[in-house]
Parts: sequence; structure tokens; C-alpha cells
Amino acid sequence: MRYGMILAHVFAGCLAASGSLLAAPGPVAIGPCPAHVGKYERLELALTPEQTYDNPFDPCEVAIDLLVECPSGRSLVLPAFFGQDYERRDLHRDGKPVAWCYPVGSGTWKARFAPTETGTYTIRARLTDREGLSQSQAIRVECVPSASKGFLRTGRQDPKFLEFTEGDPFFAIGQNLAFIGESQYVNVPKAEAIFAELEHNGANFLRLWTCCQDWAIAIEAHKSAWTRSWNRQSPVVPLPDTEGKCVQLKGPDGGSIEVSPSHRVALRPDTRYTLRGRFRTDGAGGLRIQVGRHDWQASANAGTWQTFAEEFSTGPGEYWLGRTTIALSGEGTAWLTDLSLKESAGGAELLWEADVNRPVRGYYNPLDCFMLDQVVQAGERHGIYLMLCLLTRDLYMNALSEPNSAPYDQAIIDARKLMRYAVARWGYSTSVAAWEYFNEIDPGKPTDRFYQEVGDYLDEIDIYRHLRTTSTWHPSARDCHLAALDVAQLHHYLRPGGADFRDEVQAIIDRAAFLREHAPNKPALIGEFGLATDKWGLSEHMKQDREGVHFHNALWASAFAGPSGAAMFWWWEQLDLQDAYRHYRPLAAYLRDISFEGLRATGATTSDERLRVLGYQGTDRAYLWLSSRNAIWWNIVAAGQPPQEVTDAALRIEGLSPGEYTVQWWDTGRGICFQTHRIRHDQTRLSVTVPPVRSDIACKIVRP
Repeated sequence: MRYGMILAHVFAGCLAASGSLLAAPGPVAIGPCPAHVGKYERLELALTPEQTYDNPFDPCEVAIDLLVECPSGRSLVLPAFFGQDYERRDLHRDGKPVAWCYPVGSGTWKARFAPTETGTYTIRARLTDREGLSQSQAIRVECVPSASKGFLRTGRQDPKFLEFTEGDPFFAIGQNLAFIGESQYVNVPKAEAIFAELEHNGANFLRLWTCCQDWAIAIEAHKSAWTRSWNRQSPVVPLPDTEGKCVQLKGPDGGSIEVSPSHRVALRPDTRYTLRGRFRTDGAGGLRIQVGRHDWQASANAGTWQTFAEEFSTGPGEYWLGRTTIALSGEGTAWLTDLSLKESAGGAELLWEADVNRPVRGYYNPLDCFMLDQVVQAGERHGIYLMLCLLTRDLYMNALSEPNSAPYDQAIIDARKLMRYAVARWGYSTSVAAWEYFNEIDPGKPTDRFYQEVGDYLDEIDIYRHLRTTSTWHPSARDCHLAALDVAQLHHYLRPGGADFRDEVQAIIDRAAFLREHAPNKPALIGEFGLATDKWGLSEHMKQDREGVHFHNALWASAFAGPSGAAMFWWWEQLDLQDAYRHYRPLAAYLRDISFEGLRATGATTSDERLRVLGYQGTDRAYLWLSSRNAIWWNIVAAGQPPQEVTDAALRIEGLSPGEYTVQWWDTGRGICFQTHRIRHDQTRLSVTVPPVRSDIACKIVRP
């Protein structure tokens, strides 16, 4: 039997007890429930099992699902999730708002469901563990109409483009906002402010990373209070006398290690806390423990494990854990484990990043999950649709080298568990546009089986059928073709060594042609774009391009060259510093009342070779963008050569049916129609005089 077949049986079987079922587990309670909920809007239900579990993230240990009976008679099964609740306050620190997030309680089970039909739903909770199955009492909720357009999906009439469940067309206009974290330029409050700016300027799409290791949001990653992903030196060693790991201090008197979680630890003012841990020494007389202004000495009996428990109280305005160090008292070696910080009265663990025995795959970072909750809700408020890059590439990539191997099987098992959690926690949201498996994985890896089997599992559990995509560090024709991936994607940067470095429009045309050659009938996106150095850093040219010439040109070129959305720029910090969001508004205004579905790439030309034409046309309409070949960023920004105005050019279009047409000419800088006229077309080719063009201009030619 192949590993894949074994995997399918093992994963399906892990949710039930082996052998005959024993006594059922304790019941699970559900509710309370509101009387009604809007169509496609969130219904959140609290779930309370009688038992607790060592690892509530592992569906092989415990799985709670909603059993949903729809008004139409359909039956659905939706996973629930375990998570930590937080209280959030936005405080000012170092001159900017910072989200203070403090745990409330010690974790709860929840289910989030978005009904897709109006009428009465009947819902139960089902708990499955190794002891068997149990179900809650049924609850009922009425789904009423709402203004929501539903979830994003592939267009039914034209699969090259996107649309909502309700059939409204969608064209992605947006960028990357990949790193959201406390140490980043963008934290959660800043992200919410950027969402508002994007909405104000007509943007509707963002690509976010939730796989940032320890520098920003990462749902599943190695986040440690003892080291960083970019630092190869680690104090973590095997326990000296048993299985497991611990932290080692070794050296002279006063040699120390800092307890430095990747997340700043929030504390409550005027609250008493207890810091606990176990240690053993060889030579050293003990440990000196320092937390902010508090200082303790823990004496040791050499060769035996001892426990310390030190209490301290926060002051009236003390919201964060101060600098925390552990030092040797005397020369020697010490081993430290089970470090813990909690309120003395009890509550959630605050130093969970100090646990060196916590698994990396299969543990979902509680604070980052809460931060992503906040970001997704901001997307809902501001009409921003999110492509979430979920899997931390370096946790999986090495395991995906040999499809018929145990590591490959385990990678699929672990990825399925993470995707189950993502569906349960964020899948309800219409603002989640797509799951992106990896950021820039090695295109040479044999990932087809991985995408197929993880996708098959999503087919079972993701009742909303979110789009799936991935990205590679070089364009992958194979992934573009792969049926298990709904959206083709590539990344491209203008770099000094590249043939297209000076011409952003031609770069877009070429990359769009690659996407449409290899993904002719699915949505396709340029997921990263921008000006970069040879070593992929931020180009000084981008800083010099204060008017955003390359940004403007790339947005408009990509909108008319074939992709399902505008090119998504990577350098979000620079875009924010330059307030470049204004460039989205004209394109959004132009596209507001049109759709490219069912149209073909235009064959339009102009009488002046200095102008390029991109766009779409059918038999009764054409949407076109005309740009000066000399109005590229290199000429304007680097060479200081603004383009000359092109006058008296003629636009020629074949394939339009005879009849009367309205011609609108659009200012692409202001997003307004500045000229409208009617023309009678009775010939094989329609010819229209083009207004003067200095950089670029757009038009709409439609039958009235």
C-alpha cells in the first residue's frame, strides 16, 4: 500500500477510538445563540466540553465539529477550534499606538459559521476523542438577508476572473502587507489604519503572511524566548538526566541569559505575579533571577533538581514585563526548565515561549491567532479581501523532497491539521479570499501530491470552498497548470541585472503573458512586484520615485494585460511613507462599473508607434489603456527625461459590431472621465482620435 493510501486511513482513523468504542466522552454544551444572523455574516458559538485535553490543537486527540442542517436540507460538518481569548487596549509606546493584548481565562472552544442560505438552521456540536462520540443539544437560528455579496470564487462564465457567490464581479486592487508584528513598521493598530486608507482609495485586496517565523505573525512557527530564527547559537540542550530539552547556562560567575520572547509580554498594572522554574547546577552555587526592578537569589544543591517560585507586583502604570535575566551565582553550569509566569491568583501562562519542549508543527501561536482575528475583522469592516499565506515554508520544505517517504506523509498530516484550524477560525469570513499554502517554496520540489491531498482534505472541511494558491521563488509553469491550485501566481521584481529593469510596463506584459500561457482558464495574479536591488532589497530608485511613476504604470498595465488583479507591490512600508495609496483611486474609479469577463485581449493599435495599447474588447465594447513608451520610470525618475506629448494619434479597433458607440476618455491620474462623445461605426475598423497623451490615458468604448 502506498504511503498516501496509508496516510488517508491513518488520518481518518485518528479521530475515532481504535477497536470497539468505549464509554462516550462527557457531553459538550453549545450556545448561547442569537435569534438571527445575516446571510454570509459570522455566527460565533461557545462550545464547552466537560473534559480538558493535553493538546486541544490535535484533532487526533480531540475534535469538535458543528453538525449543521441547512434550510434547503443540506447537511454540513464544520470544524471548531480551541483558542485563547485576549483583552486588547491600544497604548502609546515610542510615539505610536501599540496593541496591549492580555489573556482572558485559559482558553475556550468556539465555532464560527457563516450561513449561505436564508431560513432556519439547526445546529449541534459533536465531540470526538479516543473514548468515542457525544453530541450537544440542538439549537436553531434564523438566517436573514444581508448586504454581503458572499465569498470570492472563480467566475462561472469566465474562469479567468473572480466573482462573489452572488455573482458580482471582483477585480483585485491592492498590495502586500506581509509582516504585521510588534517589532515591525506595521503592527495591528497600524494595519487597521492602512486598511482604512486602502478602502478610502478604492483598494480591495491584500496579501498577508501568517508564516513569519519570529519577526511577525506566524500561526505555526518556532517562536522562542531563548533564541531567534536568524541566530544559530542556541542555549537549548538535552536534559542531563532524562528525555526532553532544557536551557543551559555555562561559564563564570555572573554569566547570564536573557528571557526574551518574540512577543513583548503584557502584564496588568497593580497585579501580583509568580515566576516559577526548575533548575539544577554543577559547580555554580545557584541562580540570580532579575525581572525589571525585582531581584532574587535561588540557592542550589549541586546535582539535584530544585524549584523556585518568586513573586512580584506590578506598579500602577506597568503594562509590560521588564527585562528578565537569569545568571549564574558562581562559576559552573546550570540547567533550567519549566519556566513559567502567571498571575499569582491563577490564569493563563504568559511565558509560553519559554517552553523548549513545545512542538513547532501542530502548536498554533495563541497571540498571533488573536492578532489575525483582529486583522480579518478589519478586512471585514473596510471591504478588504485577504490572501493568507499560512504555512511556514521552512518547517515543511525539506520534508517535501521525496513523495513516497514518511517525512512527506507527516508534512501532509501536519498541514491538514493546520488547514483544519484555519478553516475553523477564519474560514467563516468572506474577507478571506484565498489560502496561500507557501510563500516562494522551491519550484523544483515534487509538491503535486502535497497540494492534491491537502486540497482533497479542504474539499471535505472547507464548506465555503475558499480559493487555494501557492508561490515559488521562480515562476512555476507546473503550478500554474495544477488543478489542485485555483489561482496561478508569480512574483517579479525590477532588478538592475534584469532585461526589463527600465521598463515596468513591458515587464508586466511579459509576466502576464507567462501566466496566461500556463493558466489560460483560471484566475492569475502577480503576487509580488516592485523595484529591487540585485540582492532583492529595496531599491534607492523607489525612494527617488516620489510620484510613484513605476507604481502607477504597473497598476494600470497589469489591470489591462491579462491578470485577475493589479500587480501587488511588496514594499508596503515605502508605499505608506510616500502615501502612495492615492494611486489606487483612479484605477478603482475606472473599473467600478465594468467587468472584463467574457472579453478577449484587444488587438487595437494606434497610428503613433510611441503609444502602447493594452486592454480587452468584445463585439460591443472595448476597455483600453494607452501609454507612452517614453513615460517609463527610468526615463522620468533616473534619466530625468519627461516624455513629450503625443498629439493627433488615431486609435484603431477591429472586431466591433456596426452601430453607435459612446467613447469616454479617462484621466488616469485623477480617475475622472474628461471627455465623452458618440461615434457611428459602420466599417470593418473603428477609428477614434486620441486626445493629447503625455504619459497615459484610458478609454471606454461601449454601445449605449
